[in-house]
Amino acid sequence: MKKEKENENRGAGDTPKWGKHPKETRKTHCVMVRFDDEEWLKLLSMYDQSGVYARAVFIKARVFSQPFRVIKTDKTLLDYYTKLSSFHAQYRAVGNNYNQVVKELRVHFSEKKAMALLYKLEKCTQELVLITQQIIRLTQTFEQQWSQR
Repeated sequence: MKKEKENENRGAGDTPKWGKHPKETRKTHCVMVRFDDEEWLKLLSMYDQSGVYARAVFIKARVFSQPFRVIKTDKTLLDYYTKLSSFHAQYRAVGNNYNQVVKELRVHFSEKKAMALLYKLEKCTQELVLITQQIIRLTQTFEQQWSQR
């Protein structure tokens, strides 16, 4: 009696209590295509540029006219971004050290000696500002070149 109810509950529309859940749309139709060497290399080149995880997905997208996206990584952009990030970290360290130096000068030196040392520090800071302005200009030209691509 109990087994009959279990069998009745296992109808075609019900999900099973165990095993793999059935897919809504099963892919049952297969198409085989043959390429010559030139076509195959062209297909592989397009597939590599697309960044799609499987060739079948790539080919289906081409057949059904989905947009073809090429993902390119520009190594120069990555290098520039890395160097810019390291510059930012160094500027933070310089700013922190600058504050510490000014505090120590005020505490340990006479006003005349501290002013002389601060004058030297100010010259170095002005050089740092010029370098920063150059970096900003380079970044702006790099952004303009990148946005044109």
